[in-house]
Amino acid sequence: MNITILTVGKIKEKFFKQAIDEYTKRLSRYCKLNLIEVPDEKAPEHLSDTEMEIIKTKEGENLLKHLKDGAYVIALVIKGKMLSSEELAEKINQLALTGNSNIYFVIGGSLGLSDEVIKRADFKLSFSPMTFPHQLMKVVLLEQVYRGFRIIKGEPYHK
Repeated sequence: MNITILTVGKIKEKFFKQAIDEYTKRLSRYCKLNLIEVPDEKAPEHLSDTEMEIIKTKEGENLLKHLKDGAYVIALVIKGKMLSSEELAEKINQLALTGNSNIYFVIGGSLGLSDEVIKRADFKLSFSPMTFPHQLMKVVLLEQVYRGFRIIKGEPYHK
């Protein structure tokens, strides 16, 4: 199975990079993991709604360039469906069983995902109604994907 984590913005903090490296190493036993970062657009503090949409559209265009035809796309959005760890594991397992071997998880920038990216998504996933920094969300997502594979394989980790 091929899993791609597609995000807006670079990881800057060393502790986030270390966590991402650790989960990347752990996940190598279960899947081929690909991490893609597209540049974030400069967003000053006080933006109009129109300016926000322009930024999200530009970031969205960059994200869409990386989505392969036939890939199953899971967009992380606040208004998506919330799943337990077991349900996410089941979702990943069902995708594999139905021949969807290329899964893309997409994390937006500080303003979220463009409407075009959300429309392209096959599934909209929410981790919480709260907003998280995209760098932290990447770590949380990687941990949950790792946890999901452990659950699928019946291996100890999940409590």
